[in-house]
Amino acid sequence: MKALLCTAFGPIDQLTLDDVPSPEPGAGQVRVRVKAASLNFPDALIVQGLYQVKPALPFSPGAELAGVIDALGDGVTGWKVGDAVIASTGHGAFAQQCLADANKLTALPAGMDYDAGAAFVLTYGTSLHALEQRAKLKAGETLLVMGAAGGVGLAAIEIAKAIGARVIAAASTDDKLALCREAGADETINYSTEDLRRRVDELTGGRGADVVYDPVGGKYTESALRATAWRGRFLVVGFAAGEIPKIALNLALLKERDILGVFWGDAMRRDPAQHMENMRLLGEWFAAGKVKPAITERVPLARAADAIARMANRQVKGKVVVHPEA
Repeated sequence: MKALLCTAFGPIDQLTLDDVPSPEPGAGQVRVRVKAASLNFPDALIVQGLYQVKPALPFSPGAELAGVIDALGDGVTGWKVGDAVIASTGHGAFAQQCLADANKLTALPAGMDYDAGAAFVLTYGTSLHALEQRAKLKAGETLLVMGAAGGVGLAAIEIAKAIGARVIAAASTDDKLALCREAGADETINYSTEDLRRRVDELTGGRGADVVYDPVGGKYTESALRATAWRGRFLVVGFAAGEIPKIALNLALLKERDILGVFWGDAMRRDPAQHMENMRLLGEWFAAGKVKPAITERVPLARAADAIARMANRQVKGKVVVHPEA
């Protein structure tokens, strides 16, 4: 089979497209013929050795996929060869076949194609966990989404609207903000040309945002934290800007703000029942038209490394889907 391989941690342009043996599923695993996989920011980090998880070399990046089961490992029940599934695998999805733990599979929802399935689990799973389990976002509250035109940002917009919240989307360019408005954002802020904190104050009548969703980090984090309301909740989702900001703790004290970490991957491992309930709810919302992945590009496996490099440079919007068979 064909696979995009990382043979040594380092620059993204060192990734190679190779022929490798098909993987054999172990106990509790299935092998999936990958119909589509999608990019996420951790893909750019993991191949450079900058992510908190470092797979054994060599490995294929790609954390989520949609496809068809073509082999079962020992002890697998409830699934059969030919089942259409979606899965979060951590890595391995940028290949024509990939192993997945059977207990982390979800059946491809009715009416969902493989491209949407590949772009669904990680971004929507992360954002629903963050907004529902961590921030406990309520209808009528105001959510500020940083880096709102990325995969998790757009998912956060849609989920917040499904909950009944008001959404302010913040991003670095006007074309990115146009995509945010298509996703349902009520207001937008271009934080490369506008004062973020002042604009949030203007849009909220000086009250501030009840919840901030920040997958970016970097230089705008402090302004976003200062823009929260009394007892506002600040969600630490990731650091796409490449810089982990250092925050003075008096900012938490002054308005009794909560700073909440979001580690969806570990939360899913620790509470798989909650994860499955979240996926059930997201499937219902998809069927009702409340959420839909914003797929902006589709690329063959041979161009996946280039797409990862562009993502690392924050040059992509929404979700990029990889077609291993193309």
